[in-house]
Amino acid sequence: MFSEEHFKVACTSAETLRFGRKEIDLAEHEMPGLMALRERYGSSKPLEGAKITGSLHMTVQTAALIETLTALGA
Repeated sequence: MFSEEHFKVACTSAETLRFGRKEIDLAEHEMPGLMALRERYGSSKPLEGAKITGSLHMTVQTAALIETLTALGA
């Protein structure tokens, strides 16, 4: 039923990578609640072992959420 395919998208342009990182940093600044969760619970990894799935539109805010979930152990 579910595919075992894994995907990775790589960007080779340093300029694009810098721009993307800057945009994610700006989004994080606008999401203080999410950053507070990362700061408070990041070291304890409360989501360790959790597999989280979703179907969503990729935005810089989504990237900030994904990075937070990863920092929390997912």
